[in-house]
Amino acid sequence: MADGNFVYLTRERIVEIEKELKELKTNGRKNMAEKIAEARSHGDLSENAEYDAAKEEQGLFELKIAKMEDMLSRAREIDPSQFEEGKVHILSKVKIKNLKNGKMFEYLLVSPEEADFQEGKISITSPVGKGLLNTQVGNKVKIQAPAGLLEYEIIEIS
Repeated sequence: MADGNFVYLTRERIVEIEKELKELKTNGRKNMAEKIAEARSHGDLSENAEYDAAKEEQGLFELKIAKMEDMLSRAREIDPSQFEEGKVHILSKVKIKNLKNGKMFEYLLVSPEEADFQEGKISITSPVGKGLLNTQVGNKVKIQAPAGLLEYEIIEIS
């Protein structure tokens, strides 16, 4: 499922990204232009740090738009109801227990572009993500990760 160039998203997530992109391209660009105009009005551009900062912010803003457009162009809609129930797949929320220290973790498996470890979203292409795919409740898995050998038990899949 992790074809190199595709981004797997639900219909709902595609709609969210499209809405955010539309907002950025309309109101966001307008606000950015206003910031630059305001900074430009503060005098000589060669010594205007506020103008330089606004132009840099504009560059980052446009980069964000480009990344979102690229993601949408590579998006493939997935329907979670088409997956085999009881097995871990993309968009599964998995509760696992570390067999070495007893700690519990809960992860949502997502495409690499949406991974955010702080939010508990791990990529299906990461070592842990790959190791959890197609497992079932009660399975014990050993995963070779950069931190060493990890051993987990699958507690719950939703």
